[in-house]
Amino acid sequence: MMSISEAITTIKKAENDADKLLEDAKRESSEMKENTIEKTKSIIQKSKDEAHEETGGIISKAEEDAKRETSQISIKADENIKNTKNQATGKIDEAVGIIVKNIL
Repeated sequence: MMSISEAITTIKKAENDADKLLEDAKRESSEMKENTIEKTKSIIQKSKDEAHEETGGIISKAEEDAKRETSQISIKADENIKNTKNQATGKIDEAVGIIVKNIL
């Protein structure tokens, strides 16, 4: 049978072991938390970078599309101006003829 002194020593050792296990668990928990925070920050930054790259591509494509559309509109406007000018020139000759007939 164990003496009281041995029992107290065993209990004290068990308490010390429990305290050590608790300290180790706290340390490991803290390390895991720090690692998780770092990994999370890395994932967030990577996601932001990827989103930024994708956004840049979308903006570039939109700019290219806008330039192409602007060019097409400009060409069409030039054609419309040319047609209107030709029609106006034809009507000037007609108007001059009418004025000459009426005045003379």
